[in-house]
Amino acid sequence: MTTDDRERPMERGPEDRLEQEGGGPEAGGSEGRPAGDLLPDGSITLTGHHQGRHWRESTITDDDLSDRGGVFFAAVEMTRMPMILTNPRLPDNPIVFANKAFLDLTGYEEPEVLGRNCRFLQGPRTDRDTVRQLREAVEGHQPVSLEILNYKRDGTPFWNAVFIGPVTSPDGELVYFFASQLDVTRRRESEEKYRQAQKMEAVGQLTAGLAHDFNNLLQAIQGNHERLLGQIEAPELRRRLENAQLAAERAAKLTRQLLAFARKTRLDPKPVDLSAAVTGFADLLATTAGPRVDLQLNLRHRLPPCYVDLTHLETALLNIVLNARDAMPNGGTVTVATSRVHLNGDPPARELPPGEYVVLAVSDEGTGMPPSVVTRAVEPFFTTKGQGKGTGLGLAMVHGFLQQSRGRLEIDSEVGRGTTVRMILPVHVGEAIQEQPLRGRSEPDRPAAEAQGAPQPVVLVVEDSDEVLALAREHLAELGYHVMTASDGEEALALLQRVNYEVDLLFTDLIMPGSINGLALAEELQRHAPQVPVLVTTGYNEDLVQGVRGPGLDVLAKPYRRSELADRVRSAIRHGGSGATRRRPSDFGAAQA
Repeated sequence: MTTDDRERPMERGPEDRLEQEGGGPEAGGSEGRPAGDLLPDGSITLTGHHQGRHWRESTITDDDLSDRGGVFFAAVEMTRMPMILTNPRLPDNPIVFANKAFLDLTGYEEPEVLGRNCRFLQGPRTDRDTVRQLREAVEGHQPVSLEILNYKRDGTPFWNAVFIGPVTSPDGELVYFFASQLDVTRRRESEEKYRQAQKMEAVGQLTAGLAHDFNNLLQAIQGNHERLLGQIEAPELRRRLENAQLAAERAAKLTRQLLAFARKTRLDPKPVDLSAAVTGFADLLATTAGPRVDLQLNLRHRLPPCYVDLTHLETALLNIVLNARDAMPNGGTVTVATSRVHLNGDPPARELPPGEYVVLAVSDEGTGMPPSVVTRAVEPFFTTKGQGKGTGLGLAMVHGFLQQSRGRLEIDSEVGRGTTVRMILPVHVGEAIQEQPLRGRSEPDRPAAEAQGAPQPVVLVVEDSDEVLALAREHLAELGYHVMTASDGEEALALLQRVNYEVDLLFTDLIMPGSINGLALAEELQRHAPQVPVLVTTGYNEDLVQGVRGPGLDVLAKPYRRSELADRVRSAIRHGGSGATRRRPSDFGAAQA
């Protein structure tokens, strides 16, 4: 069979060109009008090209559906593209033919489909406006191409890319509507995940910027509180200051959660056995869950280690257990379990590379969540709890922490059936590292040079916030250092040049106005005086300088306490700058996934 490309006279434009098969209706064949660009739905073929050559309407000379012995009927039954015919000459325009692919798609059998209007595929979440467009096109005998949410026989929703076109007789009578379908659920879900990822990335950038500025304010608030507490003895005044300090610390915790969500928190990962870690947290978990919750541990022995920050892992687990407790107001069972899983089937769908993983799961018997809530569960500030009962940052923090740890957070929930939250982390390849006990403070805050009667070490403090700069200067001066200050990189560089770069430490903010930020200032100093150490402070975290910092560069996160500042400054001066003797790094570098 060949296509006759002869064109009829065009009355309204080139879109009226007709193609003929079998000589056209005059010779007992058929003809149709190509879709061209007249279906502006963006429809594409399975190979990714725009669909424009198929007919959007057709004229046939034989409307007999009983003759099913031809090769074209066999082809329609063999194709994987679902197809149906409806008969508008019968009441309610029922389906009169459905191929096997349509039955496969919907789960119905042929007797359950024939004689019914296509609306039986619609359901509670089918968009009414889309249904209206479909109905108006059919009533106007016009072709239409759109995507609609339909439902299979078992109630499963699926996104259906539908094309419907009219089929007429040679005298212009409408005899059938032809409809082809394609399940585009996977593509729609991928697009939704991409949009969600873009939204979360934008929110993450915004929250990180806000947290950075807020940390500068908290540094001034906490620093002044700390100084006043050291000077005031009146109990009533101290109580008020201590309450204010507690509020500032809660605000600092809030910014840490924001930075964790934005994947800009500072992590200190180590090889960790999840089962052993949960055992170590058990008492704290039981206290957090409360007396009305039966906490059960189902921990696998000899679990391979994962590389994770133990402190952040504990915080994440506590957040999830708290959510589980709140979901069971009348009590119930919370199960914390560990397991091992190998991903090699469909890891991209889980946004993880193939390989070995360990899983920490928390299951509850609570109220559960509908899909619409599960979808938004990791959004910052989204919460279903009452006013004042939650910030909406718990799962957002867990989500960001796991992504930063090269893992994944998964939530399975059903209304009335409870919730399971899984933290999936990659297995660490290498020897387990025994954790060292935390060292107690055995050294005074004063620099060793002062204790020996030597000259005061010189610290150059560079900070664009006047309040933070004043606090740092006062703290360091009280600790026995000689302090020079500058409010930006340009001023600091000019000061360094005047003193011929003779300082013992550069303590600089990372983000500053002007052309010279903290990194550029540190690089300039180390070019002229590589022996001078650099301590960077930032409201973001260490990640912003990884990969570009020199060997002598260290980072102190804001807000910091006086004791933290004293410890880090003393340590930085003791260990020296990039000119200090260091191990020659391997030519191959550290292993990376």
